Parts: sequence; structure tokens; C-alpha cells
Amino acid sequence: MQSFTGIDDYAGALGTHLGHSEWRTVTQEQVDLFAEATDDHQWIHTDPERARSGPFGGPIAHGFLTLSLLPALLREVYRVEGLKMVVNYGSNKVRFPRPVPVGCRVRAGAELIELERGPQGAQSTVRVTVEVEDSDKPACVAEIVSWLRS
Repeated sequence: MQSFTGIDDYAGALGTHLGHSEWRTVTQEQVDLFAEATDDHQWIHTDPERARSGPFGGPIAHGFLTLSLLPALLREVYRVEGLKMVVNYGSNKVRFPRPVPVGCRVRAGAELIELERGPQGAQSTVRVTVEVEDSDKPACVAEIVSWLRS
């Protein structure tokens, strides 16, 4: 994990890869809980038996479940010390190039691609790529925008 001593130190990482999270297994329980929380019970996610004969050969995680893992995964990649708070401001781009099969392992890589300073901190844009173990194609690529309050 990279640790930055403040926004100035973090700004020095602009244009660089910040590192990777640990590998994390995506479970059917997570998928089922996400389906309950979002009321998205599509069978390709929640019916393992039916999904085995479906287009992906088994159940897959919701794309938005993969996206919702980003805060936890990014906490393993880097942190900026001395902030009062960090607020999720949204996403510029989100793509799901490949599905995440239930039972596989994923990790996130992060790159600081933009940092705009303001009077109370900064706005950062981090490109996050979620990899699926043993796959050349990412499961999710997203530009995550955050307000960093100092």
C-alpha cells in the first residue's frame, strides 16, 4: 500500500500507477446480498443451477457489485494522510468489458490521472482497473472522482 503524507505528496503521483489491492474472491453470498439490496434478481446472478447452462457457464456478479467493491479495494492500494474526509463525487466513465464469474478472484489497480486543487482540498480522478485472476481482459474500468478535504 502506498501512503501519501498529504495532498502535495499525492499530487506528486499524478500520472503514475499507485499499485494493486490484494486478490479477493467474489462469492455467491455477496451476489445474493447485492441482489436483495438492489432488487436485481436476474437468474444469471442468483440462480446457479440455471446459470450453469446459460451464456457464461455459471453465475456472474452484477456489474454494479463489481463497481461497489472499489472503495474496499482502493483502501488496500493507497491512502492520503491528513485529510478531514474523502467524498465520492461520482464517475466519469465506467465499463464492464468482461463478466466476473462467482468464485473467481479479483483485484484492483489504480492510477492517479487528474488532480485539481481547490481552496479546501482537491478533486482527484483515479482510473481503476478490476482484473480477474488468469484473464487478460479486465472486468471493470472506471474513472472515480473524489473530493479530498484537508
